[in-house]
Amino acid sequence: MNRVYLPIVKSMLVALLAVATCANAAEEKTTVKPDASKGEALYNTGDAARNVTACLACHGAAGNSTISQNPKLAGQHGAYIHKQLINFKGPERNNPVMTSIAKAMTEEDIQNVIAYLAKQKPTPGAAKNKDTVELGKKIFRGGIAEKSIPACASCHSANGAGIPAQFPRLAGQHFDYTYAQLKAFNDGTRKNNDQMTKIVSRMSDAEMKAVADYVAGLK
Repeated sequence: MNRVYLPIVKSMLVALLAVATCANAAEEKTTVKPDASKGEALYNTGDAARNVTACLACHGAAGNSTISQNPKLAGQHGAYIHKQLINFKGPERNNPVMTSIAKAMTEEDIQNVIAYLAKQKPTPGAAKNKDTVELGKKIFRGGIAEKSIPACASCHSANGAGIPAQFPRLAGQHFDYTYAQLKAFNDGTRKNNDQMTKIVSRMSDAEMKAVADYVAGLK
């Protein structure tokens, strides 16, 4: 390189490095750490001014819904909750109640609520149909080979705890909610997970009910 231009190039590199450093510093300052206390307030009381309804009304105190059609959220993996709320904002999941609420929530709101729910302990559930619990156990743990249905445990773990950032916790979830979601995947009305759609499309109604009942009793 021509020695005449070398000092100029060095000056340009120093300037670019300084700009990049300032940009990174500004980005760090604007990154807000999730605040569980703010998440608790939003969860329990909502924000009427922004049309954010309190989560408490449907999902229960501390994320433990007592309404079987609404999921328990206590202890659910944050990445899963985040994905569902984003999907409710878009076309992937269509729910008149959740869509309007999710669209009113900011990314900060979502992260704060997630931080709050992560600290909550899920209440246990129970399987209710003794006549099908063994079928549910068999499918959950071993799948159905002749239908190319893999074991649910391969993704959601043997105890239904799921895998953080990948697969949701199912243990103790309400039968009614889990069955409704399996039905939605089965008939194509829920479209936000291609893997689940393919798997559940091969399941019978009796098999879906058996699995939903079995996971309700997992701890």
